[in-house]
Amino acid sequence: MAENSRTQLLKISENRRFLIKEDGTPFFWLGDTDWELFHKLTREEVDELLENRAERGFNVLQVVALAEMDGLEVGNAYGRKPLLKNDSGEYDPTLPDLTGDYSYWDHVDYVVKKADSFGIYIGLLPTWGDKYNLKWGKGPEIFNRENARVYGRWIGQRYRDYNNIIWILGGDRPLETEEHFTIIREMALGIKEGDEGRHLITFHPPGCNSSSNFLHDEDWLDFNMIQSGHSFDIDNYKRVEADYNRKPVKPVLDGEPRYEDHPINFKPENGFFTAVDTRQAAYWAVFAGAFGHTYGHHSIWSMTTEAGSYFIMSWRDALLRPGGSQVQYLRKLIESRPFLERIPDQSLLVDELTGFDHLQATRGHDYAFIYSPTGVPFAVNMGKITGEKVKAYWYDPRNGSSRFIGEFENKGIVQFTPPSSGKGNDWVLVLDDSTKDFPLPGSRALF
Repeated sequence: MAENSRTQLLKISENRRFLIKEDGTPFFWLGDTDWELFHKLTREEVDELLENRAERGFNVLQVVALAEMDGLEVGNAYGRKPLLKNDSGEYDPTLPDLTGDYSYWDHVDYVVKKADSFGIYIGLLPTWGDKYNLKWGKGPEIFNRENARVYGRWIGQRYRDYNNIIWILGGDRPLETEEHFTIIREMALGIKEGDEGRHLITFHPPGCNSSSNFLHDEDWLDFNMIQSGHSFDIDNYKRVEADYNRKPVKPVLDGEPRYEDHPINFKPENGFFTAVDTRQAAYWAVFAGAFGHTYGHHSIWSMTTEAGSYFIMSWRDALLRPGGSQVQYLRKLIESRPFLERIPDQSLLVDELTGFDHLQATRGHDYAFIYSPTGVPFAVNMGKITGEKVKAYWYDPRNGSSRFIGEFENKGIVQFTPPSSGKGNDWVLVLDDSTKDFPLPGSRALF
């Protein structure tokens, strides 16, 4: 598999802030949340989704093997289930169902291989969290400290030779007891035994939380994942900043922010998140120090086929939603400038503002980006990057276009007024050392 792969194994950068490929080139994680993909889509539908997501610059799909929506009892699109039952009549993670011509796991294999052909990685959750901590949902709880290691070793070995695997343990449930911690630790150790440590491992936490709150000091946890969640007033940049400053240093990203067309606070009567909200979450997180970002759509993670009042469209219609297209412009912007030197730096701002207007800044040695969610005028402390003068641009997160503002002395305080203001009028100020021959922001050909 690895010899003909379009992907490379991933590892942690030398400064412990980013992911890089085997050849040392940086990897900006642009994720899509597809939790139910293995469980619900046919091969033809998988192909359709992958083509769409590749066109939009996504390079990671987050997918669950033992799915949330009754993934043990309800078969996949071909009627196949992932596990056999043991002598006690219970689904047993040590008994994967490999019988027949096209098993559940053959279908998982198909998805992983097909994703690789598009240059896409699979953020693979071995199980959803309700299978070890029911808390809420369908369950049932089937994992204990013994079988978690066996299952981890088996699934790790099965996907050992695929370059495009990133392991994501957890699955939206907290670790509340010693047994929960032990199950996750044993599963991680089993995976490392099975895949011989070839792939990175993280943990998907419950809402408004981070893997760091449970597992930061675990040696097997390669990077932290946040779920900032689906409430309206969530300052995800604060969570990223907190993890960025933790010791030992580990990369961090928001792996589940507010989804496009998700009911606010889970209540349709509150309205639904829009592309504006998804863009804001993405730029806030990445400029605060995240190494990438995951987008989500409420009808795509669930692979909804019939619209209703809670899932308001089908997954096919959701593939065309504006937020899912616009996040590619964040990736293009970040990849248009030196990557592995980038740091968050709020000292660029005279006043970073609060609430929905909050400004977030990041920079390299000779460039800086400042995100304004609402286009309010703001003042910049110059002299934070190299150069006697800087070239300034406005970058539009809605369409990836840029417009030149002018050259400015790289000293003192300079006031900038975005081209438009109000909710939905978000802009990125790009400042470049005028002696550098950078391309127009976001113009580099990608994907």
